[in-house]
Amino acid sequence: QVQLVESGGGLVQAGGSLRLSCVGSGRTFSSYTMGWFRQAPGKEREFLAAISWSDVNTQYGDSVKGRFTISRDNAKNTVYLQMNSLNSEDTAVYYCAASSLIMVTRPYEYGSWGQGTQVTVSS
Repeated sequence: QVQLVESGGGLVQAGGSLRLSCVGSGRTFSSYTMGWFRQAPGKEREFLAAISWSDVNTQYGDSVKGRFTISRDNAKNTVYLQMNSLNSEDTAVYYCAASSLIMVTRPYEYGSWGQGTQVTVSS
């Protein structure tokens, strides 16, 4: 298990950008697939992006492809989500998660979760 803490959420106008960060504890952070998810009120948790332990492979959900970019810095135990061209449909609580599986996209495949950070996009 790895402990995860997200930051960087907030209020942004439509068309704007935010960068979320997620810091993990433990020396094994670099061995995990890291993912970003979000959950809006009344909706299921949605997969956004995943990145392999080696930073070579990335995968994105259809709703954010071309607008969001996931990256990681294993030396800092940190994974990032750069979010551009935000719109009101991006309003949600954003979570980072860690998985010992390779490049997975379903929430149940992730064993460690952060507490979430709120992103609100005003139109």
